[in-house]
Amino acid sequence: MWKRDQADTSSSPPRNPSTDTVPADRKWDKESIVDLGKSLMIKGELSGSEDLTLCGHMEGSITLSAHTLTIGAQADIKAEISAKTVVIIGAVTGNVTAGEKVEIRATGSVTGDIESPRLVIADGGGLCGRVQIPKPKPGPAAQKS
Repeated sequence: MWKRDQADTSSSPPRNPSTDTVPADRKWDKESIVDLGKSLMIKGELSGSEDLTLCGHMEGSITLSAHTLTIGAQADIKAEISAKTVVIIGAVTGNVTAGEKVEIRATGSVTGDIESPRLVIADGGGLCGRVQIPKPKPGPAAQKS
């Protein structure tokens, strides 16, 4: 009834998704996130233009000026970090600079200085270092006399 007995006689070969290429002009959505697993060990300079979750080990520097960096629970990071938002669930040794916010979760810890307009530390989160919260830049309303 559903022609199960007939073989597929289409003229095009079957597609293999693992070997298909992604077009170079494909636009990734803003929600795309890169996740680097816990078995990875990275040494050097890491920079990018998308959100990143690190779950492994990293030594060096990380720069994600306009994006979010998440340090996973099993991560051990020894790096100078600069990102728009930094969420720390694992361990960081090094200075952390954020354009918007640094968030240290209950299992997270930072050994180093933090510079950010906003800092959130959950109960159980650890910080050994200095915190610098820059003064907000005067907006147009503040400049009116």
